[in-house]
Amino acid sequence: MHTKAAATSNGLISRWNSACTRSCPSIRAAWACWAGDYLKEASDLGAPLVGVGLMYAEGYFSQRISEDGWQETVNNMLSFEDLPVLQVLDGSENPLTISVSFPDRTVTAHIWELRVGRVPLYLLDTDLDENTPADRNLTLRLYYSDLDLRIAQEIMLGVGGARALRVLGYDPGVWHMNEGHAAFLTLERARELVAQGLTFEQAIAQTRIGNVFTTHTPVPAGNDEFPLWLVDKNLSNYWPELGLSRDQFVNLAKNQQSWGDTFSMPILALRNSDGRNGVSELHGRVARRMWKFLWPEVEKEEDVPITSVTNGVHTATWLARRVRVLPQ
Repeated sequence: MHTKAAATSNGLISRWNSACTRSCPSIRAAWACWAGDYLKEASDLGAPLVGVGLMYAEGYFSQRISEDGWQETVNNMLSFEDLPVLQVLDGSENPLTISVSFPDRTVTAHIWELRVGRVPLYLLDTDLDENTPADRNLTLRLYYSDLDLRIAQEIMLGVGGARALRVLGYDPGVWHMNEGHAAFLTLERARELVAQGLTFEQAIAQTRIGNVFTTHTPVPAGNDEFPLWLVDKNLSNYWPELGLSRDQFVNLAKNQQSWGDTFSMPILALRNSDGRNGVSELHGRVARRMWKFLWPEVEKEEDVPITSVTNGVHTATWLARRVRVLPQ
């Protein structure tokens, strides 16, 4: 079960992990269900869309109630051979790989393809012998509480995901981020242009127009922020590639908290995207209020440049067949 790497596209690239089918239970979360529905609808419409995510080897967790009444979770390892996925190969029939350099190591990932109808979803897998045990676990499960693992996951998703699309031959016109987890893609896109001779300011101005960010979580605690020492530990080799100093890099996403400055993934995405939206009209109002401080020159809350696009679902997935045929 393999697929060859060969693709070109000027369409929309949507960046998220997707819950597409019970036969491939690699991702969990309510927003992942919505993302999967988006891919299905794009397939139905024939829209030029491709998805990128991480291939979580433990997939969904099982829930059970203990004898004393507590809810417990059990993580189940998946066998990729039993899933409807194909490993992407290069022209020599070897697994296609991408790599991301950290200050002290390089992390390599294989690419798996899941077809959602006519739409491909590419998933990165770091469970490789050449990676350290900690790095092999980057694609083990979602929502690590360890912030060191979490920032490395998000670097792999944003930077590694963009590199995966390039090695697959894609040149998307629009790049969408579902929550801030993939926000490092904004910097990777700029880095490509800096390598061609542009300044960072020129590069980010050129790429920002094609970036779209959807915020979901209407409370600060649900938006990823990292202490600056973790930024230094994981990204000190990256900001020179952007032509930036450490302070300039941190200022791209700095958020001042009572306990100290942090690097905020939503702020990174909001500042470097021309398209910004919440997921309902009410949530759009909440998001404008929540992030107004990023636009101090805007006097009225309703003028904050965050719109709203109400979440929808793929109705054929959620309606029983007998209900679907009722109108007929």
